[in-house]
Amino acid sequence: MSGAGSKGKAAPQCEGSFCPPVEAWSAPAPRLPGQNSTILEGMSESPETPEPSAAQSPDTAAESAPGQPQAPRPVTPGTQASFGTYGGRPVSFVRRGTRLQGRRQVAWEEHSDRWAVDVPRHIANTSVHPDYVFDAEAEFGRKAPLIVEIGSGLGDAVCHAAEENPDWDFLAVEVYTPGLANTMIKINSRGLKNVRVVEANAPEVLATMLPAGSVSEVWVFFPDPWHKSRHHKRRLIQPEFAELVATALQPGGLFRVATDWSNYAVHVRDVMTGSDRFVNLHDGERRGPESPLTQVWQSGVESLVGGAPVKEGRAPVSTEHTGPNEGVDETGGWAPRFEGRIRTSFENKAHEAGRLIFDLCYRRL
Repeated sequence: MSGAGSKGKAAPQCEGSFCPPVEAWSAPAPRLPGQNSTILEGMSESPETPEPSAAQSPDTAAESAPGQPQAPRPVTPGTQASFGTYGGRPVSFVRRGTRLQGRRQVAWEEHSDRWAVDVPRHIANTSVHPDYVFDAEAEFGRKAPLIVEIGSGLGDAVCHAAEENPDWDFLAVEVYTPGLANTMIKINSRGLKNVRVVEANAPEVLATMLPAGSVSEVWVFFPDPWHKSRHHKRRLIQPEFAELVATALQPGGLFRVATDWSNYAVHVRDVMTGSDRFVNLHDGERRGPESPLTQVWQSGVESLVGGAPVKEGRAPVSTEHTGPNEGVDETGGWAPRFEGRIRTSFENKAHEAGRLIFDLCYRRL
């Protein structure tokens, strides 16, 4: 998955990237103005460089002296930006390119009007205007459980799930434009009617775009592990993000997470244990010798990179810190593998390297 996918190396920054992959139904709860703005404040990135304003001609803009600060983009009082949510803060992803070529370009031109949600922007090209609210019933033409996958990558998992569950509706959230184009190719070739894609920053999607209590399940499969200790603050799943997920989910809704790195798995378990809005559906299960964490610690598999031993005295290039080896995991809490998740290329790479998969599943209280 994008922003998802157990990457060992971060791709270079791109220009203009923005911050940071049921049966019972009740009416979504109304959202108050400015709701969740405080949560988003710690999960956003600097806005893209402002364009010349309507009052400033391109010629005038071009005459500005290099390095001279430009006039700030106007901010509407009461909107998300007015609460300072676009400051230079840690981000959970690096946009890995927006250029489209070949069949991806053709797919975007031919199918984006049908399958891509047209989101009004606010500050950056992956932002969501805080006044915009997604109407799933109008978009899909029916009332059905809504599944949101964050970091949908090339669309393998979401399209497979949509094909297997035609009575559910799916929203794929991604910032990697070629991945969205690939997803639309799959949607069209398989004749799927129950999938939409949106190129947007996930925290904003959860905070303001989706009505509170409107989602049945949120999936985050193989998010970027951000291995280095100094980068842990960039990990997508943080206490603030868990709060956003809880708000979007209906009571009883599920939050599913999968990762192939033990350090991130423990991080997610700690974050979710600290939330009073979720309960672990497999609390205490698969602990001791049966725990995948115990098996990772005892096997030393994460001290290998690409199947090759790490040089003596050196930390793994792609991991650096895999977490403390405590010998035996007495906590557990690991879910069995989610049968609704097809094996993607990212998961296959983990298996080929001998790494274990950690599944976690939480129910919204």
